[in-house]
Amino acid sequence: MYCLAVIEHATRRVHVLGVTGNPTAAWVTQQARNLLMDLDDHAENIKFLIRDRDSKFVAAFDAVFHSAGIRILRSPVRAPRANAIMERWIGSCRREILDRTLVWNQARLRRVLTEYEDHYNRSRPHRTLGQASPLTKLPEPANLDQFKVRRGDRLGGIIHEYSQVA
Repeated sequence: MYCLAVIEHATRRVHVLGVTGNPTAAWVTQQARNLLMDLDDHAENIKFLIRDRDSKFVAAFDAVFHSAGIRILRSPVRAPRANAIMERWIGSCRREILDRTLVWNQARLRRVLTEYEDHYNRSRPHRTLGQASPLTKLPEPANLDQFKVRRGDRLGGIIHEYSQVA
């Protein structure tokens, strides 16, 4: 199975675009169109798209982003650190979910990745963001005398999320 995902470098927000067993140039181009439709007005703030040199990223893929005023930058040959933020997400996804989950079909993989995307964007702390998550800000400092923690499980207990109880 193949997954197409993008990450916003400034906010670290991840968008899982699709999962397929046979990625083609047409499929990748359609996922790019879907991404721009999902972003709506937010696409105006995007200036660059950094992508690798895979042959599935054809001229039609680039044209989708050019039409929105987004400039395409191809990563240099044999330079894995050129897109280190996305590589970091791939590693985190593998270590935190995929190595611990039995995935038997495409629909199950899509569900697992959607759940992980939500966790990553809403609950997972990021060192670069000052331990905040991409879609939520840090809460105000708590009074430690009245501090109680609630644990929530996701994906059958593979991921634990903690929140403050009032």
